[in-house]
Amino acid sequence: MRERHTRLNLVKELIKNNRIDNQDTLLEMLKKEGYSVTQATLSRDLKMLKVGKISDGWSGYYYALPENDLISESEKSYIQDVRRGILSIEFSGNFGVIKTRSGHANSVAIALDVLAIPEILGTLAGDDTIFVILREGMSKEDLQESFKNRIPDIQE
Repeated sequence: MRERHTRLNLVKELIKNNRIDNQDTLLEMLKKEGYSVTQATLSRDLKMLKVGKISDGWSGYYYALPENDLISESEKSYIQDVRRGILSIEFSGNFGVIKTRSGHANSVAIALDVLAIPEILGTLAGDDTIFVILREGMSKEDLQESFKNRIPDIQE
């Protein structure tokens, strides 16, 4: 888990400081820094960091971080819903059960959907319980790391 966090920070730094026009180049740069990751993992990292491609105006496109690396006000509201509502998370394989405060499951599930946590395929909410399905190849640890990056200070 710790490796993923440091890798994400490295990806951000590489994109900030270099003109990178494809994933192969970025994979090579990561390899030189000691990180051997698959293209699928790198794609998930780029999605999580909200990296996009922008035109240079004449010869092609290159990766760029979002203009505003700050969290929007609406996103802050959804993050607060998640922080306020979650009491516990348990997993069995790709299926998870999130226990929430009574009446909070729906607002937490909506927040998770809007925040587009890349590890989560879908949610189903009751009154105080959310059923979570993780994407193929994702683990509980991947989701926990994503929560730590996107929703600081969450009580798991």
